[in-house]
Amino acid sequence: MSDYKGATRMIEAFPKAKTLLTDKGYDADWFRDALAERKIIACIPSRANRKVAIPHDPVLYKKRHKIENMFGRLKDWRRILPPLEKWRPHSWRLFLT
Repeated sequence: MSDYKGATRMIEAFPKAKTLLTDKGYDADWFRDALAERKIIACIPSRANRKVAIPHDPVLYKKRHKIENMFGRLKDWRRILPPLEKWRPHSWRLFLT
């Protein structure tokens, strides 16, 4: 299942935020529109199969990489691992700023 299909269930529970940092797995027009309705700026790189690429902020996207690295290091210590990770990987990897 694609990442953004799971985000459909979570989008109503998003906290107030200015920006959403995600990877290419969340690149869908309906998802971007839903974020725009909530006045959240989407920092999502376009998928390779898009005919017209949607620009994103590469400097801000680098911060997402640092957060991803932090979660990777936390996963090295299994006792700190979030319980959701055991049965639903990537469901908590939406980074709101």
